Amino acid sequence: MEFNIKAIILVLGILFTGLTAGLCFTWSNTVTPGIGRLDDLGFLQSFQVMNRAIINRSFLIIFFGPVVLLFANAFLHRNAHPATFWSFMLAATLFFIGIGLITVFKNVPLNEILDKTILENLTPIELKELRSKFEHPWNRWHLKRTIASFSAFALLLLGIIYNN
Repeated sequence: MEFNIKAIILVLGILFTGLTAGLCFTWSNTVTPGIGRLDDLGFLQSFQVMNRAIINRSFLIIFFGPVVLLFANAFLHRNAHPATFWSFMLAATLFFIGIGLITVFKNVPLNEILDKTILENLTPIELKELRSKFEHPWNRWHLKRTIASFSAFALLLLGIIYNN
């Protein structure tokens, strides 16, 4: 069996993008609506705990790996059918902007504010204010990540179809 870096990058890019899209979809459709039903302290504590737990090697590789893999994939398919190349390039760009940039510049800063807060020291009014500053913006940016990751995944699949 021949070592084919092009195929490996394509498969890993699709797999990691699909896993990220699934994570984002699940988070948007089950996790945040579920904890959204909690009181302010319970909601904020739950988010703190999940944000701290999700930062691990496996997550970081799967979540941010496509930022590199998808551009490498597009480059390796630069001489493929034009629709394949452009599907792959658009997928890479959407993932970079929709996952990479939005995460780093929108969701992570909100997570950091929450992480640095000792919730048990806040009054009920302060908890409500923190939640209102955190929840809606975080969910709005996360919805954009969900759409971007799903769209990138779909474009990768389209690129494969055009390539055959």
